[in-house]
Amino acid sequence: MMAEHDFISVFDMFKIGVGPSSSHTLGPWRAALDVMQKLETSQKTDHIQSITVLLYGSLAKTGKGHGTDIAVMLGLMGYDPETIDVGIMDELITKVSAAHRLLLKNQSQLFFDPTHHIQFLKTESLPFHPNGLTFLIELKDGNKIAETYFSVGGGFIVQEGKAPVQKENIEVPFTIGHANDLLHWCMKTGLTIRDIVFENELTRRSEPEIKQGVLNIWYAMRDCMYRGVHQGGMLPGGLEVKRRAAATNKRLLKDGKYDGYDAWTSLIQKGGNDFSYILDFVSVFALAVNEENASFGRVVTAPTNGAAGVIPAVLQYYICFCAHGKSSKEIEENIITYLLTASEIGSLFKKGATISAAMGGCQAEIGVSSAMAAAGLTALMGGSQRQVLMASEIAMEHHLGLTCDPIGGLVQIPCIERNTMGAVKAITASQLALQGTPDFAIVSLDKVIQTMWDTAQDMNSKYKETADGGLAVHVPISLSEC
Repeated sequence: MMAEHDFISVFDMFKIGVGPSSSHTLGPWRAALDVMQKLETSQKTDHIQSITVLLYGSLAKTGKGHGTDIAVMLGLMGYDPETIDVGIMDELITKVSAAHRLLLKNQSQLFFDPTHHIQFLKTESLPFHPNGLTFLIELKDGNKIAETYFSVGGGFIVQEGKAPVQKENIEVPFTIGHANDLLHWCMKTGLTIRDIVFENELTRRSEPEIKQGVLNIWYAMRDCMYRGVHQGGMLPGGLEVKRRAAATNKRLLKDGKYDGYDAWTSLIQKGGNDFSYILDFVSVFALAVNEENASFGRVVTAPTNGAAGVIPAVLQYYICFCAHGKSSKEIEENIITYLLTASEIGSLFKKGATISAAMGGCQAEIGVSSAMAAAGLTALMGGSQRQVLMASEIAMEHHLGLTCDPIGGLVQIPCIERNTMGAVKAITASQLALQGTPDFAIVSLDKVIQTMWDTAQDMNSKYKETADGGLAVHVPISLSEC
C-alpha cells in the first residue's frame, strides 16, 4: 500500500518494459539499474571485485520461470528494459553463462557465474514484502556493500529502509486517496475523471507531452498485440504451451489479406457484429499480448505484465466494434480518455490495497486490470463518473479471492487465459454499470478495494505467486528449472 497523498502518474502506472513479469522481471531489473547508478554516483564502479544477488521468497520460488536472473544480469549490464532490443537478450545471457564474465554498465569486466552469483533462497523470505532481493557488492579494497530492494508490483521498487523517492516535489490540484475523493472532485468541479487526471498530470508535463506520451503507451500495447497475432509455435519454458492467437486470428478472418495494424483492424470490422465473433476476437487480442509477454517480448505493464492483455484487449474491442463513424482524431482522444481513466483506478488499488500477486494473489493483477479496463470503457461509452466507478467495482467484485498459482512458475498457465476472462468481465461490468443506477448500488469501489486488501491478507501464501499451491501442484509437469 502507498500513502494516500502520493501522486501516481499515468506514466508510472503504465510502464513499457519486457515480459514476462512486472514484479519478477521488470522490478528486479530496475533494482539492478538503481544499484549500478548508486555505485556510479559514489564513484565505486571501477572498484568492484564481485557482485552476488540473493533472491528471497516469491522471487526465489518462481524466479527462474519469470526470468528474474536474466533481468538482474541485464540490469547490471546497464540495459534499459524500455529500450533494449529484445532480440539480443538471449545472446547476451548466453555469453555471460558461457564465459562467466559480466560486462557491467561502466564497461568493466567482472567474473560472474550465474549459478553461483545469483542465489535462489527458496526457504527464506524478508518481512517487508515477498519479492525481496539483496545485492552483495565486494570492493577491491575489501569493503562490502549490501543493498536490499523489494519489487512491490507493477515494476515499482522500494529500497529497504528508504521511502520511495518522489521524482518531483510538486503539489497536484486534486489530491486523491480513495474513490470518494475522486468522486468529490468530479462533483465539485463538474470535470470528468479524465479531466481530473489530466489536470494533475499538467503539474509534471505540458499538454502535448501528456497526450503524445499516452498515445505512445497505446502504440506500444498495439504493436505488442499486432506482433502476437502473427507469431505461431510454442512458448519458451518447457511447458509446451502452443500459441493460439495467430491461428485463431487467421481462422476468424478467413485468411483475408492485410498489411499493417490499420488494415487488420479494418478487416476485423468488416466481419460484422455477431456475438461469438466479437467474443472470439476479444480473446485473440488478450491472448496475443500475453503470449508475447510469456516470450520475453516488449509489453506495457497494465498494471502488471501478467495482466498486460486485459486493458489493450478492451480498448481494441472498443476501436473495432464500438467506434464506428469516428474520425482518427476522435479515436485518439478516446484512447487518451480510456488510459487516463484506467490509470486513476489502478492508482486507487495500489494506494488502498496492492497490485502485486505476491502480496494479493491474481485478484491484484487480473482483477485490478479488469477494474481499470471496465472504468475506461464506461467512460468511452458515455457513462457518468459514478457509473465509471461502479463498473470498476463490479469488475473487481467478481475477481475477489482469485489466486496466483502459475504452473512451473511460468506466466503461462493459467495466466494467459485469465487475461481473456478479465477482458470479458470488464466489458460485462461496463454494460451492467451503463444500465445501472449507481445511487442504488450497495457496494462502493472503496469498499471493494478494502475487501480485496483484507482478502489478500487472509490468503494463504501458497496462492501468492509461489507455485506452491493450486494448479501448480495439481498438474503434473517435469521442468528442470522450475
